[in-house]
Amino acid sequence: MNKGFKKVIFSGVALAMGVATLVLSIIKQIEAKTAIVILSIGLICLAIDKLDDK
Repeated sequence: MNKGFKKVIFSGVALAMGVATLVLSIIKQIEAKTAIVILSIGLICLAIDKLDDK
């Protein structure tokens, strides 16, 4: 897989998870436990992206 494509995918997933958590929190449709899981997935994507840079 192209390295630039991976970077875009992982960054996009991380951004989407953050925005989704924010929106769901604002409209009070998410529990704290679920929000932590969603944000953790985003953080893992960012970590994979950074590890791939090395």
